[in-house]
Amino acid sequence: MAKEYSRSQRINEQILRELAELIRLEVKDPRVGFITLTEVQITPDYAHAKVYFTSMYGEEKVDEILGGLRRASGFLRRELGRRVRIHTVPELHFHYDRSVEQGSRMSQLIDEVVRADEERSRQDPDR
Repeated sequence: MAKEYSRSQRINEQILRELAELIRLEVKDPRVGFITLTEVQITPDYAHAKVYFTSMYGEEKVDEILGGLRRASGFLRRELGRRVRIHTVPELHFHYDRSVEQGSRMSQLIDEVVRADEERSRQDPDR
């Protein structure tokens, strides 16, 4: 049986899609060129939306990217109002999403432990 999605979940997904398209096609600020939106969380009253992003640059240029996103937020909010039919267009709050980097780091650590374990097994086959 398919899981039912709440209206707020559908709106989160729609805002994510629309913002990603707007940033990719309409925002001309070079500071926000290499980002990926990962999640949107909207408050129950639709007044605020946390927009999480990652960057190809990692944490290196987060402040610069945040500056560009904040500068474009008025434009993005206005365009969202034209594309998404909700009674209140949320104020956008951008946050850097560290989970991708943390997941990659965890994966590297696991790979290192597995390699070390395999190496120990080859050196001491009786183990």
